[in-house]
Amino acid sequence: MTVAQPLLPVILCGGSGTRLWPLSREAYPKQFLTLAGSRTMLQDTALRLQGWAPEIGIAADPILVCNTEHRFVAASQLLAVGIRKARVLLEPVGRNTAPALTLAALQAGVEGHDPVMLAMPADHVVQDLPAFHAAVRRAFSIAEAGGLVTFAVVPDRPETGYGYIQCHPVGAEGPGIHRIASFAEKPDAPTAQRYLDAGDYFWNSGLFMVRASQWIAAIRACRPDILSACESAMQGAQRDLDFIRPDVTAFEACPSDSIDYAVMERLPLMPEVGIPTFAVALQAGWSDLGAWDALWNVLERDSDGNATVGDALLENSENTLLMSTHRLVAGVGLDHIVVVETPDAVLVADKRRTQDVKHIVARLKQEGHALAHHHRKVHRPWGWYDAIDSGERFQVKRIVVNPGARLSMQMHYHRAEHWVVVRGTAEITNGGDTYLLAQNESTFIPVGRRHRLANPGKTPLEIIEVQSGDYLGEDDIVRFDDIYGRSTNAEGLS
Repeated sequence: MTVAQPLLPVILCGGSGTRLWPLSREAYPKQFLTLAGSRTMLQDTALRLQGWAPEIGIAADPILVCNTEHRFVAASQLLAVGIRKARVLLEPVGRNTAPALTLAALQAGVEGHDPVMLAMPADHVVQDLPAFHAAVRRAFSIAEAGGLVTFAVVPDRPETGYGYIQCHPVGAEGPGIHRIASFAEKPDAPTAQRYLDAGDYFWNSGLFMVRASQWIAAIRACRPDILSACESAMQGAQRDLDFIRPDVTAFEACPSDSIDYAVMERLPLMPEVGIPTFAVALQAGWSDLGAWDALWNVLERDSDGNATVGDALLENSENTLLMSTHRLVAGVGLDHIVVVETPDAVLVADKRRTQDVKHIVARLKQEGHALAHHHRKVHRPWGWYDAIDSGERFQVKRIVVNPGARLSMQMHYHRAEHWVVVRGTAEITNGGDTYLLAQNESTFIPVGRRHRLANPGKTPLEIIEVQSGDYLGEDDIVRFDDIYGRSTNAEGLS
């Protein structure tokens, strides 16, 4: 097969995964978690096309579109699986998938290419990769010829958590390739059963394939306001380390809309545009892990239908999911229950009502509760910290700094800090002095003194930090220098 341009993976890494709270939170949502397997969902997505078709080229590295707040964790997770040259487009605000794909298509144009793009949300699971690759191969020839393809998942149950695509019967397009008849919102249970019985309804996967130029033509015809805002944002884009930052003001003015609403539902009604839409049937163990019942469905279960993750025990229970991240969780006499334990929150839910977890998150946000946004363990570009204890005028943190990484040069107005090295070697800047500390050694940083913590070694540095003072908030920080380009008072502990 002769291909003008290779297949370009476009990873859509937005979303907050509120229905998987308390494990998924806005600052560290589900796409960065290890839920089903040994890698995070983002890493699995980035590697999903490896070896899919040797005769068809693949761009060596994807375009990834993600929230500005998640840029460092996204980049570090890609680096961890050997992807070193991804183009990371930073959305200053979330505007849904249609603007995200438009930014990626415009970036491909800047690079002088017109690749076939495969848009993949970063928070999906695909268990049967050969079947997935076969569907991608069927879709590729259609997209290369100018069509816009979505992947329609063959349903195996009356699912109320997914949208649906109604397809025309297979015609001249070939096996597993359908013309799209209509789209349907997430149904109630009786409607979902009717869709399953009808046989011509499929789950809407949120996966799309289209040439970059064809997507630009489609969005221009269907939503010129989105295209105009994205073009302005990319014209004003700036390079920041390894990231591409579209212009903030221009992108904030962009309307929010999904690929389905903005384009897929409109194109069949606009034959004059000349871009046909197709659905390729996908039967590859797909799930978007939208809620805890979906995770239970893809995990290994015992003969009673129970799934456990972490240090968990069940007795006389059925169809239950127990997840422990920090301590033993035990259940007795449970049926269709989900229990998820984290260091700072525990969820107990009816497995048949897990879609409603988002309402808990909404209430937390309404009440200004930090647990909607952050975990106790907070990731930073240099590593992470865990706030392990606190009280009046003191706070204790466990801090891990990656090899070669360093925090910003900073000072605090209201707190002093005492650092004890638990593992590794620390390079300390304390006022005008710079010195090394080894395991079991400590140092003291007075209030108001400039300081920096760095790891000059080749193994992780772990310290215990004891803060004391009249105010211990994360906004009590002034940065003087930062190798990660962050601004003063922007992101707490640095």
